[in-house]
Amino acid sequence: MIQLRDLSVKLPGFTLKEINLTVEKGEFFTLLGPTGAGKTLILESISGMIPIHRGTITINGKDVSKMPPERRGVGIVYQDSALFPHLSVRKNIFFGLRYHGKTVRQSGKELDAVIQWFSLEHLLDRSVENLSGGEKQRVAMARALAVDPSVLLLDEPLSALDPSFREEIRDNLKTLHEETGITVLMVTHDFVEAHYLAQRAAVLNAGLIEQTGTVADVFYRPSTPFVARFVGMKNIFPAKIDKDVAWVDDLQFTIPHSDNGFRKYVAIRPEDICVSRTNISKIATNVFNATITRIFNKGIYCDIRLDVSGTVFQSLLPSSALYRMNLAEGETVCITFTPERVHVL
Repeated sequence: MIQLRDLSVKLPGFTLKEINLTVEKGEFFTLLGPTGAGKTLILESISGMIPIHRGTITINGKDVSKMPPERRGVGIVYQDSALFPHLSVRKNIFFGLRYHGKTVRQSGKELDAVIQWFSLEHLLDRSVENLSGGEKQRVAMARALAVDPSVLLLDEPLSALDPSFREEIRDNLKTLHEETGITVLMVTHDFVEAHYLAQRAAVLNAGLIEQTGTVADVFYRPSTPFVARFVGMKNIFPAKIDKDVAWVDDLQFTIPHSDNGFRKYVAIRPEDICVSRTNISKIATNVFNATITRIFNKGIYCDIRLDVSGTVFQSLLPSSALYRMNLAEGETVCITFTPERVHVL
């Protein structure tokens, strides 16, 4: 378990502000947020690589805030693997043992298991400079686990890899977590990784936590306009709310019941906006005529901009649907979205 209480870190031009976060024992937790939000600072604070200004860091019930890194029971893996280029694979993996009061002989069976886990037996005597990106990250993972940490910290470990290697290491991580039950805290920009690997997530913005919850809650029930934009809601509008109705400019939406208010937003994921060439039954709710202003073909799907009386919506369609309907810029179409797909922020 990791517990951060009122954690603050001050650096020139940036402050990590009173972070309160709990990662349960055996949980896979991910930190999300834009570049510069403070995600890596949280990992480095937990690992002891940077001093904290205020607050406490507790790992498995022990306050480690003032402990040196080697006594915290933490393993950390960075985006660039951070291996020692002058050492072999074997020596890289064994490097941290001396600082944790262990020898290769004492850790023999555990080390063998880690090496086999990442299929590194045939690479042990090779220079790390002659490894592929995926192999380097497997070595970095093995080095982090060689000291038998209770917590594994991952700082975007897959972002620099080719897609094929990324998928391989991602599967390794999932299996590792499922079979060992180790507590994992990972920083990532990749939404696929968050959905595939993590149970819960936190979104950071400029040194503050905006939202914490299950991965599904964060992506599909964002609590602030910032989180909604970050997770790809796209359609975010200031709105006046009256029970189950929202007004956006001159448009009226039916929404799930909400408290009245003037300072609220409504948000709709682009994939939840349906586009049709034909008028949809008037019995349906939230039906509007729209003009296609832009079509961005992104391969397997298309990003479509739609103007409804001056309010611009974004929709995502499979490219096959775009071609099947033969849609083009300047045409008039019908759009609709169900009330339960409208999120009030």
